[in-house]
This record gives sequence, structure tokens and C-alpha cells, in this order.
Amino acid sequence: MAAGELLVELRDVTKDYRGLRPLRISHLQLRAGDAVALLGFDQATAEVLVNLITGAILPDHGDVTVMGRRTASIQDPDTWVRTLDQFGLLSERAVLLDQLSAEQNLAMPLSLELDELPEPVRERVRALADEIGLAAGDLRTALSALDATARLRVRLGRALALNPRVLLAEHPNAALPAADAPAFAADLSRVAAGRGAALLVITADTTFARAVAPEVLTLQPATGELKRTPGWRRWFA
Repeated sequence: MAAGELLVELRDVTKDYRGLRPLRISHLQLRAGDAVALLGFDQATAEVLVNLITGAILPDHGDVTVMGRRTASIQDPDTWVRTLDQFGLLSERAVLLDQLSAEQNLAMPLSLELDELPEPVRERVRALADEIGLAAGDLRTALSALDATARLRVRLGRALALNPRVLLAEHPNAALPAADAPAFAADLSRVAAGRGAALLVITADTTFARAVAPEVLTLQPATGELKRTPGWRRWFA
């Protein structure tokens, strides 16, 4: 099978974020259709990595290349925003509004008319809810009344709403009940694959990582190497 288009590449990257040591990434590639899970990143380093990939911050050393362009070469806000639109961010940092319904939160990237959603927008939201496994009865429910799993599915829908080419999941299962993690991992993997999007999942849970992506890499913080983490099947191969 031919390799997909190279969408993201980090090479010899160092970023000082005032932690115990700088974040180092020796080499990371993400191609269209890839699904990769990363271990060894805490909340702070996960945020730094996502910000490096999206161009929100620049590396102190090394290169971050996104859609064929070095982030350091992006000089104007309009170009950066167009680049940012290629990414969907599944993160607690992405703002949701508790007083609005799940339906309204999903519609926010699509329309400014949230009190009375236009019917085409409502149809898109329903299709998105079906895709992410959000129950139809939850759509009209205030976000504040939903459980952690349903809220996470709303976050996933928001991340997908503008059809990103790359989906970045930043510790998505941190607040997820353990019993719900396998189903969510399967749905996250299915949705990304169905869209042909690249998926990068940062998690502290090895089981979740292996469930969501065929390639699991563990950061070696001293060197920045991302070392392949074998699944249990490989031990018996």
C-alpha cells in the first residue's frame, strides 16, 4: 500500500517550556490515514507538542513542517488560521458552553444562529452525532447535564465539525470512566479511519493507546526518541 501524504513532520525539535527539561522530539511523522498513539507525555508536554504541531508556538531548535510548509515560515495570521483549520483538537482546552445544549455546542463551528438552528445545520449536527455515537436523546440536553462520556463525544464532534485532515487527541481518556474507554477508543479509531484523517492520540494509558492505534510510540525524554511499544500479539509472533 502506498504511503499517504505527509501531513506533519517534526525533526530534531527542542522546546524549553520551563519544565524539568526541554521537550525533545527527534523525529515524528504523520501521514494521511495514519493512527499513532504517544506515551510518555504529561499534560504540560502534551500541550506543548500540540501547540508546536499547530504552529501556535515555534520550536527553539529543529523544524516542524505541516502540510509541506515549515511553521516558522508562516508570517501572517491569516495563513496561520488557514493552517489551523486543517486540525481538529480533542482536548479539555477546547471551549464548550455548559449552558447550551449538546446540539448547540456541535453547531457552533457551523453557524452563528444557535437559538433556532437552520435546518441544513441541524441535519449536519444530527449526522455528526450519529457518527460520533452520541445518543439522539442527548442532543437537546444541556451540556452541564451530560455525563463525562457524552461530553467527550461532543468534544469529538466539535473537533470533526470542519472536516480536519489531522485529528489531535490530547489525553482524551483522562476523565473517561474505565468501563467506557474501550468503546470510545474503538469509535475514535473508526471515525478517523472512515474520514481518512490522520490521528495522533496522546495518552498515559497503554491499554487505551493500543486500542486506538496500531502504532504506539513512547517518548524517551532525555533523547527525544519515540520508541515503538510492542503490543501483546508481537510477543508471540
